Amino acid sequence: MKQLRFHIIILTIMVQLSPAAARRIRFSVDAGEFARQDCPVTLTLPSTKAIRANSSPMLVELTPTGRRFIPSQLVLSGDTAQVAFILDGVTPARTRRHFQLRFSRAYRAHADMNVSDDSRSLTLSRLGRPVLAYNYTLADVPQGVSSLYRRSGYIHPAFTPSGFQLTCIQPTDHRHHYGIWNPWTHLVYDGRLYDLWNLGDSLGTVRAAGIQSVFSGAVMSGFQARLSHIIFAPQGEQPVIDETWAVTAWNSPDGFLWDFESLLTPCAPLPVLLQEYRYAGFGFRANQLWTRDNSTMLTSEGNRRPDIDGTRARWIYVTGASPAGHSGLLIMAFPANYNSPEPLRIWNEEANGGRGDVFINFAPTKNTDWQLQPGQSYRLRYRLFAYDGEMTPQRAEQLWRDFANPPLVISEP
Repeated sequence: MKQLRFHIIILTIMVQLSPAAARRIRFSVDAGEFARQDCPVTLTLPSTKAIRANSSPMLVELTPTGRRFIPSQLVLSGDTAQVAFILDGVTPARTRRHFQLRFSRAYRAHADMNVSDDSRSLTLSRLGRPVLAYNYTLADVPQGVSSLYRRSGYIHPAFTPSGFQLTCIQPTDHRHHYGIWNPWTHLVYDGRLYDLWNLGDSLGTVRAAGIQSVFSGAVMSGFQARLSHIIFAPQGEQPVIDETWAVTAWNSPDGFLWDFESLLTPCAPLPVLLQEYRYAGFGFRANQLWTRDNSTMLTSEGNRRPDIDGTRARWIYVTGASPAGHSGLLIMAFPANYNSPEPLRIWNEEANGGRGDVFINFAPTKNTDWQLQPGQSYRLRYRLFAYDGEMTPQRAEQLWRDFANPPLVISEP
């Protein structure tokens, strides 16, 4: 099966490997200036030719008290070979951990991270518990609701480890809200203004356009999918942006950790202008159980809910009541994203007639235009951490640093 082409930070060691040497590779992971906790790491090998056919990685950590087996996963894409694993536990700042990797035909790791397909959606799971579902078929709408509100290509439901559902779709107040989704609001093409967010205006939409790959394993599972951004032009429907989603769920022990990557590629002859508007892009509509009375928000800049809208942030989390006591979602933005640190659009406590439902949107075009040129591609990356219990600013910052400034992989003789 074709594997994912892009999805995570690649940490590369440039070493020349013979087939024999490839079966025993020594390297270390340097935490750098920051402490690490259960941090995803990917080792990139220089060539797939160095790996024996039908072999699996066997990774051990070399410690003062002996060797520790570390679950790992091989990912092949063309001539690129990667081995992914979790740097488990706490790794203090300015320390190194040492590893040895070899490949075996006899060994097969247990697949803790899986993908299932029910012909409507892909569900990523960890140890049998669902993490999220990607819906690639058109959603039905309630009786009496316009079919304009049908769409595909969104994430719902997304869960915490206890099974609390974080997302909702088609709420009565905003039928066009779809869990976790990524449309654009003011899109200008050929001098005309279109809206792919507010579906009821009948100016455009986003549709799923196929699954390109799925993968499962000991360390991660995920998929790569195509979506089409379509304008309702005077001459009829016209695709203007091809989008590829790469979603990867990690085998993180204390929460559901997953990466979302969007690659936007204009597919029409003329440039596409994503015009400045107060909301657009990566959005999250929370379970309607959460209101102003039982949920709180905090950003990387220390802003709380009354002061967040319009500010910039590297991360934001929301914690609310759940059967587990409290549960929440941390959303982290990659520093290379357009207009980073991105402006936020959120609803304050007065939203929806004072209910204060939870809506969060990283909106790179909230205060500036973004012109997309034909033949070029534009990447946005986010990492999400779904948790039960409480989040702290210190833990949120650590998770963001693992994403934005990952540890260094160093080859050893």
